[in-house]
Amino acid sequence: MAVPISSQAGARERRGLGGGAFTRAQVAVLAGGFLVNVGSFSIYPYMAVLLRERMGVGMAQVGVVLGAATLVQFASAPATAAVAERLGLKRSLVAALVLYSLGGSAFFLGTGSPLFTIAGLLLISGGGSLYSPAYRSYLVHGVGGEQRPRLVSAGNAAGNLGIAVGPVVGALLVQRPDEMFTIVTAVYTSVALGHVFLRRERRTADAPPVEPFRRMMHGVAVLPFVVTALSFYVHMQFYQYLSSYAQGRVATLLFGAAMMGYSLGLVVVQPLMAQRVEKMSYPTAMAIGFGCLTTGMVAFTGGNGPAIVVGVAAISVGSAVLFLKNDLEALARSKRSATVVFGQQRLAVGVGSFLSGVVGGTVYEVFERGGFLPGFWLVVAAQCVVLPIFVLVVGRWRVRCLPWDRHVQRD
Repeated sequence: MAVPISSQAGARERRGLGGGAFTRAQVAVLAGGFLVNVGSFSIYPYMAVLLRERMGVGMAQVGVVLGAATLVQFASAPATAAVAERLGLKRSLVAALVLYSLGGSAFFLGTGSPLFTIAGLLLISGGGSLYSPAYRSYLVHGVGGEQRPRLVSAGNAAGNLGIAVGPVVGALLVQRPDEMFTIVTAVYTSVALGHVFLRRERRTADAPPVEPFRRMMHGVAVLPFVVTALSFYVHMQFYQYLSSYAQGRVATLLFGAAMMGYSLGLVVVQPLMAQRVEKMSYPTAMAIGFGCLTTGMVAFTGGNGPAIVVGVAAISVGSAVLFLKNDLEALARSKRSATVVFGQQRLAVGVGSFLSGVVGGTVYEVFERGGFLPGFWLVVAAQCVVLPIFVLVVGRWRVRCLPWDRHVQRD
């Protein structure tokens, strides 16, 4: 049960900060989301190099380890969301941060032991799997539907700001890994201690029932799940392979600035467009999102600095619209709790990212061997056009043929 709140304290909590923009608890959680991603993304971009140095193995073995960590983080999300639903959001946030802290400590101890390094990676991945649905759900807990776009976009913005800052911090410390992991662990531990003082969430009268673990995928909003997987399938091909493509074509500093600009674009665009994105139809949001992704992929074929900057900017705008609308539609179409919905969406992200690695890597290698890498981006651009149309057509057919599903398939 939640800690009771006096009417006076409750009134202060509802007023929040800045004339009612956010409650104190929401501000604390947003700050935590920023700091957690600063810590995580000061490590992630350099993980392949770190594992290779510590384990003394090739990239194939490193890829297996990173793939296993990704599987832990994304495939387990529905299960960890179900755990968070039972454990409580505040407790889940603290527990996740304890896992993060243990992972940072294991990285520190892993200087002379590859096993500690792998354990650290898996602990942080497990922490991320529990933290993400609890973090997002805490922000929207107990609020009306009209407030959700602002809070979901603010949560995404805080996370993306951490993603933008983290690699810069990592670049300053990558040559001093002991200092890096000490600082990262201190950040995780500090956020955990701060979250201990969060107000426990209260169960609302209209909250959906907690269902058994075996039904953790029950009530999934099918169309948002599929579109989210598709969004990340095409998006991760940009995120994973653009750095290799840019080598020798664009100055490293310019590429790094462009990728930081991508994350900062999400920070700015999502909150500004939150209400508009919430009001527009799903097909319209898909047209804008995938249209921008298509534009960005085509721009990359130019193979020079201005072309890559323009492409990254277009993808930043498209991703801001698409990712936000996917989450809002999943919340609107599902009768499950927000915690479970975000866990299901996290699984969709994992499915899309996995397919991107398997399919995108193979296609990239084909064009690389053929000596025409710009063709890879044209293939991805074509998929950005064809696949969303196919999904919408199948979705509409499903509504007509399966009328009992209309409550979760409205467009």
